[in-house]
Amino acid sequence: MVTTTLLWLRRDLRLHDNPALVAAADADRLLPVYVFDEDHYGTADFGGTDSFTYEKTGGRRTQFRIDAIADLRSRLRDRGSDLVVRVGDPETVLSTLADRVDADAVHVHTRPTPEERAVERAVERVVDADLVRHWSHTLYHPDDLPNDVSTIDDTYTPFRKAVESGARVRTPASVPTLPDRPAAAVDAGVIPDATDLGVEADPIDDRAVLAFEGGETEGLARLDEYLWATDSLREYKETRNGLLGRDYSSKFSPWLNEGCLSPRRVSAAVDAYEDERVANDSTYWLRFELLWRDFFQFQFAKHGGTFFTPGGIRRRDIAWREDDAAFDRWTRGETGIPFVDANMRELAATGYLSNRGRQNAASFLANDLRVDWRWGAAYFETRLLDYDPASNYGNWAYVAGVGNDSRNRSFDVLWQAHRYDPDAEYVRRWVSELDRLPPDRAHEPWTLPDDERAALDYPAPMVDPETQYGEG
Repeated sequence: MVTTTLLWLRRDLRLHDNPALVAAADADRLLPVYVFDEDHYGTADFGGTDSFTYEKTGGRRTQFRIDAIADLRSRLRDRGSDLVVRVGDPETVLSTLADRVDADAVHVHTRPTPEERAVERAVERVVDADLVRHWSHTLYHPDDLPNDVSTIDDTYTPFRKAVESGARVRTPASVPTLPDRPAAAVDAGVIPDATDLGVEADPIDDRAVLAFEGGETEGLARLDEYLWATDSLREYKETRNGLLGRDYSSKFSPWLNEGCLSPRRVSAAVDAYEDERVANDSTYWLRFELLWRDFFQFQFAKHGGTFFTPGGIRRRDIAWREDDAAFDRWTRGETGIPFVDANMRELAATGYLSNRGRQNAASFLANDLRVDWRWGAAYFETRLLDYDPASNYGNWAYVAGVGNDSRNRSFDVLWQAHRYDPDAEYVRRWVSELDRLPPDRAHEPWTLPDDERAALDYPAPMVDPETQYGEG
């Protein structure tokens, strides 16, 4: 009896360390499929209401994904297989294809957030084949954790200590030999461009720290470059808060979050680097950050949709503001606080933002302006190249004080500006109105004489810096 499987690819766009691919390739025939889900593109109402609308997937992430799909198709074809691409809703597309090839099973990588799991359940209801779920987007597999996901600690440090002392990272799965395609003829389909999906393509500003291109090929190249070619991992802990430059941090996140790069492959590369070059605080710290990423994935598996509520998993009763004008100034980088504005302008122009920048921009909106933190998270969802729902909303909730920390997470953004951009090089790069000012004035243009301040064509701050931040 000839067995046939479908491999339903989502945000797992790679051949290496892909357990769903390994399992699906155990059949006699294999049909890899990617569906551009139309619900992921275009305008959406936040929380099912019309009080706030946003674009689900912006132009840069759409293009990154299209590049990744094209790269995966090429890599599959090099191995005698192919990638079927469709635009539509996954349940209709997959049920049609499963019937066409008489599939025995559909293999897929599961994800923890409610929206992602709802799509899986919808497919499972209509496909006349077994839906086989796999988990492979985290460093640690949930079955290997010291505690069941439902009982893991809600604070990172106890979680980290328990995992580091009581769990192991699995060896990355090898790329399997790929079976022949099904006998039934299936058109591979055309990979759409952004406009086909109703998305306006956004060019990346030439000031971007890195020219991000989607795909497994580029993800593996970045891993090799950062560890071996530039030897940047050696000083990662010291440089990771940098704001300018391609190698101050790994910048693996776009490839990790689209599944072009496996975190276990990264960890294995770090093992090799430690064996051949050096094992130090920096090599540990890269795994430390990968574990932070795991933490939010497991937290969403535990708490589900509670993370998307105004009070978060802490169920705090906070009177969040719905202030369109304030939110608009924040998104345009016109808050009058240069460090915030620089970060928001970089995000809009490139789709990328340092972790330090994300924290400060988020804190200003949620803690200084008290605008609903979920509006900011939704805006980041649109703009970020490396958007992942668990990491994005988990981090926003954390900063807004409704997530995985009981401490006050409000940032003194003026102090942060002087600490992490002491020469105002970053601010002056992105806020051109201030590029001729000396560092102290560039960070605090409100301290200029009235006539000089008026000549800048730069807005007054939305908050009183002296009251909000003291001496800075």
